[in-house]
Amino acid sequence: MTTHKIVSQEEWHQARQEFLAKEKEFTRLRDELSKQRRKLPWTKVEKEYLFDGPYGQESLSDLFAGKSQLIVYHFMYGPDWDDRGCISCSFWADNFNGIDVHLAARDATLLAVSLAPLEKIEQYKAKMGWKFKWVSSHGSEFNYDYHVSFTEKSVADGIATYNYKPQNGTGEAPGISVFYKDEDGTIYHTYSTYSRGLDMMNGAYHYMDLLPKGRHEADLPWSMAWLNFHDLYED
Repeated sequence: MTTHKIVSQEEWHQARQEFLAKEKEFTRLRDELSKQRRKLPWTKVEKEYLFDGPYGQESLSDLFAGKSQLIVYHFMYGPDWDDRGCISCSFWADNFNGIDVHLAARDATLLAVSLAPLEKIEQYKAKMGWKFKWVSSHGSEFNYDYHVSFTEKSVADGIATYNYKPQNGTGEAPGISVFYKDEDGTIYHTYSTYSRGLDMMNGAYHYMDLLPKGRHEADLPWSMAWLNFHDLYED
């Protein structure tokens, strides 16, 4: 880092202005992409799904909690996992914990769904100090239908897909799905994103992108080799 180019304040300001033009172009492109995303066709949710929540069993319709829009974070946490969910999903949860109140003000409910039993979810949620709603889809086809849980047979039969292409592994994967409920109660699936599509939802990563070292992951064995659960970092 000490070999980085050092210039005068005037030169720095000129370089920053030139880069600002590129940032503004990117912002306009992102706004246009978001507009196109909202114009994508929807599909009607025909199946009945039931979830175990803190106050008992709830339907997909119940999860909207009086709002017309629902955001589901597909949190990787399998039924046979130990007392912790996925470390990367936990990183994302640290970034969306607490924002549900703001989304509720914009007619949207945000919550997490996992295949793990509710008891495991509740214990882990308490350990991590999270406040967002988190329900279990254990015993439901929800995770499988939205392509974040996979059986060995579905992979072997070539019918398992993740991020809109054939899934090579088995088990769990992360994602976000969005739903809309009409005034008559009809529910539509409007959008799902997976893999790097989740990147923009992680505020910590985008703060890192502002740093001189960036995410600083290129020389690691894998991109998130540095990551730990927030209660396990050493000072």
